[in-house]
Amino acid sequence: MPDSAPFLDVQALCKSYPDRQASSFWRKTLRPVLKSVSFQARRGEILGLLGESGSGKSTLARCLLGLERSDSGAVLFDGMPDQAWRRAHRGAVSVVFQDYATSVNPGFTVREIIAEGLRAAGTATCDEAAAATALMDKVELPARLAGCLPHQLSGGQLQRACIARALASAPQFIVFDEAVSALDVSIQAQILDLLQAVKGDMTYLFITHDIQLATLLCDRFLLLRQGVLEDEVDCRHLDLAASPYLAKLVDATVLFASDYRGRPEALSANLHESPAEKMPAGASPDPSPTAKPQAKEAQP
Repeated sequence: MPDSAPFLDVQALCKSYPDRQASSFWRKTLRPVLKSVSFQARRGEILGLLGESGSGKSTLARCLLGLERSDSGAVLFDGMPDQAWRRAHRGAVSVVFQDYATSVNPGFTVREIIAEGLRAAGTATCDEAAAATALMDKVELPARLAGCLPHQLSGGQLQRACIARALASAPQFIVFDEAVSALDVSIQAQILDLLQAVKGDMTYLFITHDIQLATLLCDRFLLLRQGVLEDEVDCRHLDLAASPYLAKLVDATVLFASDYRGRPEALSANLHESPAEKMPAGASPDPSPTAKPQAKEAQP
């Protein structure tokens, strides 16, 4: 279970980039991407970050990973400034990217890809091959693939190798930046199960634009919209969402999984049941599953 004390504390984070379209030779204009974003995450928690394209999700992730410097605000890990904490805990922050194909060296074997994570953490080991094999077993990747190149693997297998690389440094915090969005739905479910199985006391930041994935995996999720943190929701109580935009997303989810009544376990059951299992006895399949429900009666 997650600890109550905050492990990650983000305080009024702001980030802007030059706006080339609005800038001129005489004046440089900045476009704000993150606007005073503040939140906390507990150790062992899976925190989702939900938002549409351009909302600032990836920029926030880069700031947390130390790949970008924020304009103002602070990021604290265990109460320490992020840069000092990362220096004191080498390899404690890791990441799995969306595009598994371009996030690995195409000339590296699976064993060499995973060994990158071992070296990044400064892990002194006399047998990298054995350590890589153990990590492959942890992510349920057959040992026979250790000598394969990326193009010889399926998308799900290559993403498992990327997860093994992220785990190689024994991290305390992992960012999953749309890490399953490029995979088939059936493979997505397998990867989500894997992430749950290997988590231990690590803290995850799971970035996605898919509210169903966030609901199935996360303890809570944040809604980031146009650089502003618009809502923060416990996945067990989606019906308490304060944001009108989030309420619309939840409504859209209700239309997709019609038995959903504000309980994530009900949504999970719907996603794993076949249409025949959901259908009452004697009912015929709906020829138009995307048809909208009838409009509600007007209130007097």
